[in-house]
Amino acid sequence: MSPDDSPESIRRMLWRLAPMIYGPTVLFGLGEGAVIPLIPVLASELGADVPMAALVASALVVGQLCGNIPAGWAVARIGERATMALGGGIALAGVVGLIVAPSLPVLTASVLLIGFCAAAFGLARHSFMTTRVPLSFRARALSLLGGSFRLGMFVGPFIAAGLLAIFGDEHAAVWFFGVCLVATVALVLLGPDPETTITGRTPADDGRDREDTGEAVTGSIGTHAPTGVIRTMWRNRGVLSRLGLAAASLSAVRSARQVVLPLWGVSIGLDAQTIALVVGISGAIDFALFYASGQVMDRFGRLWAALPAMVLMGTGFLALSLTHDLDEAAMWFAMFAAVLGVGNGLSSGILLTLGADVAPQSEPAAFLGSWRTLTDAGGAVAPLLVSAIAAVFSLSIATAAMGVVGLVGAGAFLRWVPRFVPRR
Repeated sequence: MSPDDSPESIRRMLWRLAPMIYGPTVLFGLGEGAVIPLIPVLASELGADVPMAALVASALVVGQLCGNIPAGWAVARIGERATMALGGGIALAGVVGLIVAPSLPVLTASVLLIGFCAAAFGLARHSFMTTRVPLSFRARALSLLGGSFRLGMFVGPFIAAGLLAIFGDEHAAVWFFGVCLVATVALVLLGPDPETTITGRTPADDGRDREDTGEAVTGSIGTHAPTGVIRTMWRNRGVLSRLGLAAASLSAVRSARQVVLPLWGVSIGLDAQTIALVVGISGAIDFALFYASGQVMDRFGRLWAALPAMVLMGTGFLALSLTHDLDEAAMWFAMFAAVLGVGNGLSSGILLTLGADVAPQSEPAAFLGSWRTLTDAGGAVAPLLVSAIAAVFSLSIATAAMGVVGLVGAGAFLRWVPRFVPRR
């Protein structure tokens, strides 16, 4: 271990990142987490039925999908700090739209805009960490980034519940999101400039674009003249179509967990309080493991986090699918919810880390836009797949199908991680 990679040096680096990366991430996550559960409520107040309210809520994911590639273009041209500030500022317009929306189209457009800005904000942070954090503790730094966002999303709904109890108005949570965005933009703009205070630790390459040969790409990433999003995607089509699809399968299994567990609880006849308790415990286990995932990836390699996580979630879904009609269905539900929580926790930060590992040195932001679009698409498709299979067959078969996706994804990681990513 070099002196720069000692535990004390790592702690100093992470503390330096706190006001410029982790702090804004927590604030953004708190505000977004407070608003997300209330979007269907706001839609219903404007006359939406249940399917329409669900459609309005899904606009957030659509906005994120649409925003990733333009965000990569913006980061490549104006930098991470400016993109983060711009994304947070434009998201304020979406918050205003949520507050004053006179109709469902305006509300939907506001939700879409917030999702678009969330993609820009997230990609700028990802790109910054990719270019500045040394490879030796990249996974820990990115797992902490993922954990910061999870903290905000975990605590946000409780803050919304408290605001509802005090004010009795759903718009109080939207105002809270607005305050969080103002604080986020202020922290990004008034804090130390991360692009000048922290520089890449590994020398940049010679600046030439490199074709996707399948070899591992490591180290910090230099800044070069932008070559264009489409060109960057094409030059890296090999890693995107292989490791990128494996990453999308992980995102799909994660997303399916959030849908399947509540539906399963309802299907076996549990009350809302019990379902919330089981899902909450699963989420707490997930959150508790986020930094351990980074430790595993940095010490033993990325595959040692990705493979166990996918195997645990895949087998967890498959085993859960066999318990629906058993006498102790509630016990099995709680047990496999915990297993899924462990699997999801072990995968914390893996998508961010793999994206940083394989991003080309000449054009990281454009590549990461494509990478995040793939992973977000996997997360968006999974709930639709669960709903469709459950409607045609049964929830048990839909749950088993997601288990198969998890195990196939584990095989894909086993095949492609050693090719594209270094063992350490």
